[in-house]
Amino acid sequence: MKPALQLWVGLGNPEPSMSRNRHNIGFMAVDAIANRHGFSPWRKRFRGEVAEGRVGGAKVLLLKPMTYMNLSGDSIREAATFYKIPPDAITVFHDELDLAPGKVRVKKGGGAAGHNGLRSTDRQLGTPDYWRVRLGIDHPGSKERVHGWVLGDFAKADQPWLDDLMDAISDAVPLLAEGQREAFMSRIALLMANTPQSPTPPGPGKGQTGVRD
Repeated sequence: MKPALQLWVGLGNPEPSMSRNRHNIGFMAVDAIANRHGFSPWRKRFRGEVAEGRVGGAKVLLLKPMTYMNLSGDSIREAATFYKIPPDAITVFHDELDLAPGKVRVKKGGGAAGHNGLRSTDRQLGTPDYWRVRLGIDHPGSKERVHGWVLGDFAKADQPWLDDLMDAISDAVPLLAEGQREAFMSRIALLMANTPQSPTPPGPGKGQTGVRD
């Protein structure tokens, strides 16, 4: 049975100067969804910004926590508690070091892999068993470079695939809203098939994880 209300959360940091950071790709994704699907204007609530609307036949509340990444779970817990939304009806869009640029994977539960936004969400919800939409930003090659990588801006060369990815996510999210997560991933992969990738960051050690802020 579909939940009465789904909570879709984009992770990021609220400073305007950080809006183009790789770490903010979750914010970018929910902004793109709101724009494409005619959501209400963003308003301040739950220590974040929320927008309400429908995707396909599903009622969705979009949330961008304004607590900074490390306290994302505080905002998510407030919204989930107010609307009595169970973890199974929560989907978090976040940056993923262990995926190539433009790749998208959906999973339920699992570890935080050094991602402080996920770690905070796990702690505040009391469970890791919510849905995650993992948005690939690639790995800089060594653990020591992770902090600067995720808090660095996307390069100009990234803009074509990033724009295409936001369009693909917005196009495919009705499948996500219907619980067709495999179809959602397949649709994005199809739409991204002819999109040129950004240059691979230098250095060995792809697939490593690191601590993020």
